[in-house]
Amino acid sequence: MILAGDIGATNSRLAFFKVEGKRLSPVVEGIFPSGEHKTLDEIVAAFVSRHPLPLKHACFGVAGPIRKGRAEPVNLPWVIDQRQLAGMLHLETVDLINDLEANAYGISALEQHDFHTLNQGAPDATGNAAVIAAGTGLGEAGLYWDGVGHRPFATEGGHADFAPRNELEVELLRYLEPQFAHVSWERVLSGPGLFSIYKFLRDSQRGAEPHWLADAIRGRDAAAVISQAAIEGRSALCVQALEIFISLYGSEAGNIALKFLATGGVFIGGGIAPKIIEKLKGPTFMIAFTSKGRLRPLLEAIPVHVILNDRAALLGAARCAALRGGLL
Repeated sequence: MILAGDIGATNSRLAFFKVEGKRLSPVVEGIFPSGEHKTLDEIVAAFVSRHPLPLKHACFGVAGPIRKGRAEPVNLPWVIDQRQLAGMLHLETVDLINDLEANAYGISALEQHDFHTLNQGAPDATGNAAVIAAGTGLGEAGLYWDGVGHRPFATEGGHADFAPRNELEVELLRYLEPQFAHVSWERVLSGPGLFSIYKFLRDSQRGAEPHWLADAIRGRDAAAVISQAAIEGRSALCVQALEIFISLYGSEAGNIALKFLATGGVFIGGGIAPKIIEKLKGPTFMIAFTSKGRLRPLLEAIPVHVILNDRAALLGAARCAALRGGLL
């Protein structure tokens, strides 16, 4: 049996899987609000005690860099140690990988219906691929093409410098600079990032905030309120904020396509994309993705897919454990 985990700032999802031929079959799954627990160990112990199944391998995808078997998630006050987890689970070793690396592993475990294609690209597209995922934060990962298959690798590209493309985005950068010591792409491409874009537009008098919207934002997840109001056309301010967000998303997706030479495809993951899929289908994302000057033809030939299955990282962590354990 394999224990897999997708450990995010909002939720930690754990599941047991068994390997059947070349497929992973889920046995039991649980979701835990990350902020309600002091450590990952606490969550894992609770899950395993509820489901005492025989365990051979374990892998956890964690939102943050992994160094020497340890992780300190950027958006959680945790320290995760693979040796400590291994001891608790009575395993020789436990694998810790970046959560976007887990997403990358998960792509090959998904079915055709788990994707929506924004750009078909070249019919014979091969080569490296990339994953970008906006959610509570922004993650990016690559898939190196070795001539036979893809080999996922982690990056922390979401924390690279935000690069404005026009005067409005320069003003956005200047608005954010006093608030953050470093304005990264994650500061604009994430749930909190969408709220920051909204506040910038509101505070610079580029749109009016009606009372019902202000009340809704105070009472719920701000990004969810803004995106829903934009999709429904209930607020011009929200429509503008989401449009800027989508354009920035397309631009940074194009950036990683160039940096990784991802001619094999770019995959849009994370929790936000499926919720705004109707807006992503519009022209804004792909216009920004391909607007790379002399390299436009290269970008136009790259397939771009939205991952609709929210279990991609969980499946990827399980697949990583199975591969490293020699089960696949």
